[in-house]
Amino acid sequence: MSDSKPIIVHCLWQDEALPDGLNKQQNAWAQSHKFSGKKGELVALPQEDGAVSAYLFGMGARKGADPFVTGLAAAALPEGSYELKGDFDNATLAATGFRLGAYDFDNFRKSAKTVSLSALEGADEAETDLLVEAATLARDLTNRPANDLGPETYEKEIRAFAEGHGAKVRSIVGDDLLKENFPMIHAVGRASAEAPRLLDFTWGDESDPKITLVGKGVVFDTGGLDIKPAPSMLLMRKDMGGSANILGLAHAIMKANLKVRLRVLIPVVENAISGNAFRPGDILNSRNGMTVEIGNTDAEGRLVLADALSLADEESPEMIIDMATLTGAARVAVGTDLGALYSTDDELAQEFVAKGKANSDALWQMPLWDEYDAMLKSTIADVNHISNGPFAGSITAALFLRRFVKNAKSWTHMDIMAWSPTARPGRPMGATEQGQRAAYFMLKERYGKK
Repeated sequence: MSDSKPIIVHCLWQDEALPDGLNKQQNAWAQSHKFSGKKGELVALPQEDGAVSAYLFGMGARKGADPFVTGLAAAALPEGSYELKGDFDNATLAATGFRLGAYDFDNFRKSAKTVSLSALEGADEAETDLLVEAATLARDLTNRPANDLGPETYEKEIRAFAEGHGAKVRSIVGDDLLKENFPMIHAVGRASAEAPRLLDFTWGDESDPKITLVGKGVVFDTGGLDIKPAPSMLLMRKDMGGSANILGLAHAIMKANLKVRLRVLIPVVENAISGNAFRPGDILNSRNGMTVEIGNTDAEGRLVLADALSLADEESPEMIIDMATLTGAARVAVGTDLGALYSTDDELAQEFVAKGKANSDALWQMPLWDEYDAMLKSTIADVNHISNGPFAGSITAALFLRRFVKNAKSWTHMDIMAWSPTARPGRPMGATEQGQRAAYFMLKERYGKK
């Protein structure tokens, strides 16, 4: 199959005329199937011998169309190599969407089919490769179950990734976290059979703007002593999806050679249950000296992020960006398709939103509503890490994290799902990237390439 000529897929907007070059039989076939270019519509065009010579694919209404709509074609087409033809608003994104629509996580089974893109005129192949690699990295890591990607294995993966890009990497593991003042990372991960750790790598010239990325790396979350019900635990292999997306973003930044000094911080833990698990009501010290009352051990992600954010903040970077699968409240607020975005810089937040909208990576700005900060009040510590009521859970989580960022010029937090519960254009059901392209294109525009 790989040696055969790629099959052409004619991609048409709704009610767009059929392409020139179709023979009389193919035109009649398309009309008999009432092809009109509706979103996701796919019609095979036969030759005289009955073999398929091309396809018609409907991209739907042009106004407001998802740039990744071509991913629906990749998901529906049979195994083979294809060439896309059409009037695309952004050929690079159309190519990226098609390739990501063909994604299949086959680490533990034989892939059902292989669909590849041979060509799309006008697409930037290097940029397409970069975007596909970044997304695939995040998906592949997030899809892996915790017995295949525990803290020790995840460290090896991060080390190999960083060193492959020429970055300098170090880790702080187990009780060394206490010696180096990361008490909350240690507390959350100490109940696991595999020690908690903090991965820290840097890349780029020291003289370039300092951009620091922080990702939540909870490889599995039982909920701790406030144990989750069984249905809520089923997808907890994705609780490190924030860090996986940060790694994908880091890949894009380094491969594109953006003019930044990049630092990546990933606290890697398993929130397990044993005799030394941290408890509801415990008072934890934090890296920045604040004491934290534990309201619920199932809100562990913000604790490990807080220590990592404190470290990031100490060198006063130009920008801190963190990503985390942090709260169910964010999914209630904006659903699974949108990432909830918080920022101390409203202008920057709108850049994220605009870049996300343009690049099939939707984000929605949420407010850092100061009045809700009182909901984190503790009577016995400096702060409780969860609110004292059922409302505004994603906002109060962001407000908790904001307490650990004082010196950075800007801080942006993304509370993401990192999972598609149903298939969408360019996103098969399962782990998916969120926030990556929005951040990459924002950084590319602001800082350019070296």
